[in-house]
Amino acid sequence: MSGMPRAPRPSRGPVAIASSPWIVVLAGVVVMVVLVFVALGAYRGRSPAPDDGAVPPVVPLPQVTDPAAAPTPSRSSAALLPGLSPRATGSPPSTPASRPPSAGPPATRPPTRAPEPPAVGGRYRVVQSWDSGFIGEVLIVNATRESRDWTARLDYAGGRLVTSWVEGVPQGTARPGDGSFTYTSGVDVPAGGSVALRFEWQRASTTPRECTVDGVRCSGL
Repeated sequence: MSGMPRAPRPSRGPVAIASSPWIVVLAGVVVMVVLVFVALGAYRGRSPAPDDGAVPPVVPLPQVTDPAAAPTPSRSSAALLPGLSPRATGSPPSTPASRPPSAGPPATRPPTRAPEPPAVGGRYRVVQSWDSGFIGEVLIVNATRESRDWTARLDYAGGRLVTSWVEGVPQGTARPGDGSFTYTSGVDVPAGGSVALRFEWQRASTTPRECTVDGVRCSGL
């Protein structure tokens, strides 16, 4: 018996697997789980990561509500749309009319004062005229309350002075020039009074180019 060769033992692996089917099922489940994890990893690797750590929005799940419990909209309530305000049903409140700002009292201007007459002034006139000359007069008037001296100046376009004098008072000084002359009083003209300076002029117009008394233009020109 010992010299006879032993027959080979059959492998127990396939027999064991065939006799235990749950091992096959368990192996299949493990393989499926591994494939699922691999697929999830590949999907996450392809999906873009949110920028700046932003959390992706959560999609709300639809809620099933009872149609009978939903409130019935009343006729007076209108649906509001985004960007639109509800229309008022009543009349708009009355706003008081804006009153214009009340103007203050008109600005009162200071009364304009009439220009004061010069202290000593002159009034020009022609007393007599002829072909070759004329006699002119400057009435010297003192508007102040005290006696004043005075100086008269006349300027003509050409001609010459023949003579000059003051009626009824001591004579002053006449200084003739080229078509003009200046007369300075010999005595002061009394307060509120007047004196007449007269002169004879030849070969000139009866209207002088200039007539002044103490630098003030004569009237009557």
